[in-house]
Amino acid sequence: MKIEANTPEEYIRQLPEERQKAIIKLRNTILENLPKGFEETMMYGMIGYVVPKSIYPAGYHVNPDLPLPFISIASQKNHIALYHSGVYTSGELMEWFTGEYPKFSGTRLDMGKSCIRFRNAENIPFSLIASLVSKLSVDDWIKLYENTVKR
Repeated sequence: MKIEANTPEEYIRQLPEERQKAIIKLRNTILENLPKGFEETMMYGMIGYVVPKSIYPAGYHVNPDLPLPFISIASQKNHIALYHSGVYTSGELMEWFTGEYPKFSGTRLDMGKSCIRFRNAENIPFSLIASLVSKLSVDDWIKLYENTVKR
């Protein structure tokens, strides 16, 4: 499901109504718990949360013109996806998240390297996502990124 949008609001307006509610709630959960310094943007056709170039001028190693990505959310064909780069790069954070997930959801965790998939929007554990989002500060994420990804 590729959506062309310049703003998160424009992205959300293009979603089917049943997905809009879940993405709005997920977006609000992220915005309410995101540590200071991260910025919301559109990146790679998704709603993204990044370290702006004003804080990290080196940018993303894949494309240094882009800010450093941290979290993205997207409505895919068969699921809602939350991409969290910290879970991908930190074994400790991954272990915490996978250990906590069953306490917050009665469904099996459907996860790739950084992609957490929710096939049913009613099963999104928003309070767990709130905790996950708040776990890494901008400085923590930059340090983790430089020590694991940008070697």
